[in-house]
Amino acid sequence: MYLNSSKKEELFSKYGKAKSAKDTGSAESQIALFTYRINQLTEHLKKNHNDFNTSRSLRILVGKRRRLLDYLTRIDIERYRSIIKELGIRK
Repeated sequence: MYLNSSKKEELFSKYGKAKSAKDTGSAESQIALFTYRINQLTEHLKKNHNDFNTSRSLRILVGKRRRLLDYLTRIDIERYRSIIKELGIRK
């Protein structure tokens, strides 16, 4: 599988607010996880363009990430700007 526990811990420790592998609840760590999964699904869909279930899952993940990013803009715009810059996401 493309996403195992060691990869999750790496993402959480790199992008989490507390910079620890146990920081799974912060918005930054969740956005990083969603971004990683979105990138993987996008690569899959480039090869398998008729995979409609994966396409639906991708749209759901993009919506979840968008809601978390909107939450960060309302709460703390600097955190939003830093995570956008780190992950290379643009609105």
